[in-house]
Amino acid sequence: MIDDTNTRDSQDSQDDTAERYNVPALERGLRILGEFSRHSRTVAPPELARRLNLSRATVFRLLTTLESLGFVERTESGREFRLGLAVLRLGFEYLAAMPLNELGLPLLNKLAEEIAFPCNLVVRDGRSIVYVARVSPRSLASPFVSVVNVGTRLPAHATVLGRMLLADLSLDKLRALFPESELESFSPDTPKNADELYQLARQDLERGYAMGEGFFETNISSVAAPVRDHSGHIIAALGVTVNSGRFKDAQLDPERLERIVQGVCRSAHELSGLLNYAPRAGE
Repeated sequence: MIDDTNTRDSQDSQDDTAERYNVPALERGLRILGEFSRHSRTVAPPELARRLNLSRATVFRLLTTLESLGFVERTESGREFRLGLAVLRLGFEYLAAMPLNELGLPLLNKLAEEIAFPCNLVVRDGRSIVYVARVSPRSLASPFVSVVNVGTRLPAHATVLGRMLLADLSLDKLRALFPESELESFSPDTPKNADELYQLARQDLERGYAMGEGFFETNISSVAAPVRDHSGHIIAALGVTVNSGRFKDAQLDPERLERIVQGVCRSAHELSGLLNYAPRAGE
């Protein structure tokens, strides 16, 4: 029988250390920043106080501090707050410091010019995907209608790129991530539950790439392949976006579509190699 007493003592010690060095005021300030999103672009102090179960006076002091540092700013009415430019600066610094972007952007640029369609690099944050890089080819003749850009968050379960990012999760982990009996639907093709999502993701994994026509947006089709790190885990998805609900409507014959798929898979494989991924025999 294995004695796990030492393991438990070590974990308790780590928890005690984290608790001892935790700074409540800083934690509350960061929690306030986390309440802003694309769906809650402006928030009033009373609403923040309600959400975080804090007094209005505490929330006002925290907002005033964040405002002085440029992380939030007041709206024109003066009664609500929105994120400030300091948050944007941190975001750009984060993206610039990501090995994924540094290594991936040249590959995205090359692929975009090669296939003449926009290319994306996304990562997963919980139940969402986040666009961390996006490149459009210089030869793109017509304006691209998709509203996504760097920083855009979309539901992982309902997107082709998200499916690829979920592909190496076990069924138990997917059920824990999506415990609801019915997932939010965005199109007729949206998986209805975690089990259906798992089946789709496993098919993508076995195929080596994911493909969808009008899967999330009716006028957008996508091809995506996994990017793996040195441990073999999928840490990003590299994809191509086609401005059409169906590949054939975008005048993509089978041969050209196959070249796009091969280009996506090749680029994702190259990026994985740059991140020290070494495929096992048979992969």
